[in-house]
Amino acid sequence: MNVSDLREILQYVPLFRERVFVVAVDGEVAGSENFANLLLDIAVLRSLSIKVVLVHGASYQIAALATARGVAITGSEGIGVTDEPTLQVSIDAAIRLTNEIMEGLSSVDLRAAYINALIVHPAGILGGVDQQFTGKVERVDVKALRLLLDEGIIPVVPPLGFDGEGRTYRANSDSIALEVAVELGAAKILYLAPSRAFDSSTPLPRQLSITETEDLVRRQKSTLPAGLLSKLENGAKACRQGVARTHVLNGGVNEALLSEVFSHEGVGTMVYSNEYQQIRRIFKKDVRAVISLIRQSVKNEELVRRTRTEILECLGDYWLLEIDRTAVACVALHLYPEQSAAELACLHVRKANENQGYGRKLMAFVENLAREKGVKHLFALSTQAYSYLQQKGGFSPADPAILPPQRLQRYESSGRNSVVLLKTLRP
Repeated sequence: MNVSDLREILQYVPLFRERVFVVAVDGEVAGSENFANLLLDIAVLRSLSIKVVLVHGASYQIAALATARGVAITGSEGIGVTDEPTLQVSIDAAIRLTNEIMEGLSSVDLRAAYINALIVHPAGILGGVDQQFTGKVERVDVKALRLLLDEGIIPVVPPLGFDGEGRTYRANSDSIALEVAVELGAAKILYLAPSRAFDSSTPLPRQLSITETEDLVRRQKSTLPAGLLSKLENGAKACRQGVARTHVLNGGVNEALLSEVFSHEGVGTMVYSNEYQQIRRIFKKDVRAVISLIRQSVKNEELVRRTRTEILECLGDYWLLEIDRTAVACVALHLYPEQSAAELACLHVRKANENQGYGRKLMAFVENLAREKGVKHLFALSTQAYSYLQQKGGFSPADPAILPPQRLQRYESSGRNSVVLLKTLRP
């Protein structure tokens, strides 16, 4: 780990301290070799004063126990019909897994407690079919959960609930995580899915808005693995109901949990309800961030040095691309209205965020901005990134004589011998 990695992690710690994270673990993940590592990740979250509720599924264990007993079950996912034999196998498998998880948490010096926190009612008759012992969460015992969390105890919630008369129902763990997170005002839900769910030839995007997630689920409902479909559906619903962000992670990847929580880009798919990524004009307070952002490129003679005063003199020309309120890229658009021209300048992406399309995104943004201002000719000067500007931005080499007079004078006096590139903008 280098210093920049540590700084990136530390900036999140104050934001998450004393907040609630709901970690929803698929039963197959709980039965995998990597689960011990996930428990260590949870121990790290707790050491940073992050409150954790662990909700677990048990479909993998239910299917395995049914096979061992020779019992034919109606389903193991907690959706669809749950008949009496399926319910009995579900209770045995889920409670056994709950106990194993609590043992695992104890082994990493974490206190945990199984809690009957779900009041459920029968899912009823859907599509003309009685769902029998399949339940739907009616209420979450928030007071009981908070009592445990305030004492530093991790509540472990199995995929089972009880109605007012003491009857047990099987419920889907992904939807339980949603209800628990909403009722507790959790900052995040972290869904840990089995590795096989990520074998699809079409990888999921790193970030999705609620609308994008709902569109993705609608378009790919028949092709998405069931484990991912449920988590994306419930993740979008959670965000609709006030949870800021939900994450879908490969539970078979070591350190996936911490990498997702403590980095700008993460390693999974994040569904967000607020503005996660934005391009905005800079303010005076941002000048230091811009100078820091481009420092190494200036040292490498990729960009020309800019002083604080120089940036302040044309403050309105500079833009930042932020991820999670952290500046990761910048660009400037300097206008020359007399010549209907503008310069794309100071284009830079932080090294840790390269090769993710942010440079192209900023170029497209500047190009559209220039069009809005009536610019017909967009030019750029570069000593080392001219191939990138040609290949990704559609620029072509040009004679320095095309530069506006005042810009040509600075070009000739700089001695940098930059390549001049030009792009004609069509309305």
